[in-house]
Amino acid sequence: MTPTSDATQPAHPEHPGRTDGVSNEFTVFTKIKPGEADALREDLAALADAADDERVHAAVRQIGTLHDARHVIFDDDTRFMFASVFDGSWDTYIDDFAKTVVGARFDKVFSHSEGFPGVRDPGVKEWFLAHQEPAGVFVSAYPDLTVQQIFKDQRVDNAFQEVLDTPEFRAALENPANTELVATPAFQKLLEVAAS
Repeated sequence: MTPTSDATQPAHPEHPGRTDGVSNEFTVFTKIKPGEADALREDLAALADAADDERVHAAVRQIGTLHDARHVIFDDDTRFMFASVFDGSWDTYIDDFAKTVVGARFDKVFSHSEGFPGVRDPGVKEWFLAHQEPAGVFVSAYPDLTVQQIFKDQRVDNAFQEVLDTPEFRAALENPANTELVATPAFQKLLEVAAS
C-alpha cells in the first residue's frame, strides 16, 4: 500500500464540495417534478437491483474514482439528494459517468428532477453546479488512498492471504534457514497484521 505523498485539492476549486486528502464530496439537491416521486422511487429500486449487476460494478471500476454514492428522496417526496465521494477532478468525474452504463441510469433517475438536461448535454455541469451544496463537514476514513490504491491493496491482500494458506509457506516459516528472517520485527508485524 502506497498512500499518496500529498493531499490534493480539486482541479477546479471554484466547484463546491469539500476535500479530505484525495477524496472529494459531491452532494446535489434537486426538486422532484410534481407527481413523479413514485416513478423516481421505482427507478431507484431498479437502480438498487442493478447494483448487483456485474456491468454496473464493471462501469464503476472503469470510472475508477468513485468511493461511494447514495440517493435519497425527502421532504414529503418533493426533493431528491444524490451524494458521493470521488477522487480527482470534478470535471472528469462528471464526464466519466456519461461514458458508461451508469450514465444511462443517471439520466433515468435525474429525469425526475426539474430542469435536468441529461448527463450527455453540454449544460449538465452547469446544472449540477446550480444544484450542488458543499458539506458542512467532510471526513474520509482513508484520506490519502485513492480508489485505485484501495483496489490494488485488495488484490495484494488477496494474493498474500493465498500465500499464507499454502503448506509451502508454513514449511518456509518452520525452516531453520529462515529463523533469522522470521524473527525480524518487520516480518513479525507482517504476520500479526495478516492474522488480524
